Amino acid sequence: MRCNCNNFTMAYNLLKGKRGVIFGALNEQSIAWKVAERAVEEGAQIVLTNTPVALRIGAVSKLSERCNTIIIPADATSVEDLKNLVDKAMDHLGGKIDFVLHSVGMSPNIRKNIPYEKIDYNNFFKTIDISALSFHKLLQVLYEKDAMAEYGSVIALSYIAAQRAVEGYSDMAEAKAMLESIARSFGAIYGRKRKVRINTVSQSPTLTTAGQGIAGMADMYNHTNNLSPLGNASAEECADYVVTLFSDLTRKVTMQNLYHDGGYSTMGISAEGLKK
Repeated sequence: MRCNCNNFTMAYNLLKGKRGVIFGALNEQSIAWKVAERAVEEGAQIVLTNTPVALRIGAVSKLSERCNTIIIPADATSVEDLKNLVDKAMDHLGGKIDFVLHSVGMSPNIRKNIPYEKIDYNNFFKTIDISALSFHKLLQVLYEKDAMAEYGSVIALSYIAAQRAVEGYSDMAEAKAMLESIARSFGAIYGRKRKVRINTVSQSPTLTTAGQGIAGMADMYNHTNNLSPLGNASAEECADYVVTLFSDLTRKVTMQNLYHDGGYSTMGISAEGLKK
């Protein structure tokens, strides 16, 4: 049974006693917002974080109240901000961190409607820094501070444009490919030396605030929804999946890019698609 974070009945207690940090919640459309709610419903104690700008324009204070937690502002591209975040999160949570969600991504080229073939390279560097290198910076800070509990889980949100050409996704495709590579490379080290799991989840097109900023998003959403045998996965369903990856049920899953897209990633041609 789904309830508000302030008044709920535990469904499975998958995260009972666990502590986590959620990056990127902006409003109720955000996948990170849904993940935060589900994590608390499953018994976790969390800390929320986003950039100071996002905190001003978003509604994260509402989420923090519902989930009875604090917000620690941090620019995910700033190592100093990340160090401060991790220190304060562990202090607030009372120990090491069991799970982290990295839901961070932005392309200035997409925001400014600059086509891929005329890309602005200064913007490109910002895309990579925000959407991919921030993940490495986060993992490096967590590793150096030995902040993750044994068999802890770090998840970053990705998209199939890391493997396939998706017109309109522009330089975010390169960023997602790098993000997935970082998960593998750091995952090998973190798993062997600290028993920490690192994975990416490749989600269906989702009508979040960020997603709707991509040119042709509505058509992309309809196309994948028609082709996917199970239809597109919603933000709520993504949250359900991510919670299982935070839990002890997936203790030996690491260095994977896990598709959560209703089967779209494995489809070739569908009868429904041929009709249209």
